Amino acid sequence: MPRINLLPWREEERKKRQRDFGVATAGAVVAGIAVVMSAMFVFSQMIAAQQRLNTRLTEEITIIEQSIEEIDNLERQKERLLARMEIIDQLQKSRPEIVHLFDELVRQLPEGVYLTSMKQTGTRVELQGVAQSSTRVSALMRQIDESPWLSNPEVERVETTTSGAARQAEFVVYARQVSGDSDQEGVQ
Repeated sequence: MPRINLLPWREEERKKRQRDFGVATAGAVVAGIAVVMSAMFVFSQMIAAQQRLNTRLTEEITIIEQSIEEIDNLERQKERLLARMEIIDQLQKSRPEIVHLFDELVRQLPEGVYLTSMKQTGTRVELQGVAQSSTRVSALMRQIDESPWLSNPEVERVETTTSGAARQAEFVVYARQVSGDSDQEGVQ
């Protein structure tokens, strides 16, 4: 019986399958590496695009913060200017009040009463003077109470002194100056 050796054919077939398997494995490894590399490239591109967006957003936020700071500075400046305008307006409105005060003092001062000093702190007016008698000081207080420019008269002290043969009363009276604005508000 002749012997047929099928081993070389099988051997060749096995080598061919191993070679095909090696090629397929190498192809799979190459394809896997290509997929990983392309995924890394895509992700790096996405990261770079996001970083560009973040950089632009940061720049825009900086610009907006500068604008907000400028607006805040303008608002503070506006508030200061409005406060100044308010003060100037109040000064303009109160400017004639001192004239009215002096005019009213001259009108309300009874005969026999002389002022030696006058001091104003805010709306409070301090009147110091000499009167022929304490009844003249009472008359001054009544007239101040009826005045449209002065109100709330208060006596701090009245001292009767004698100088020579004459007696006189030295006094200190406080009154409140009434603003002309409050009269105008009452009329409207």
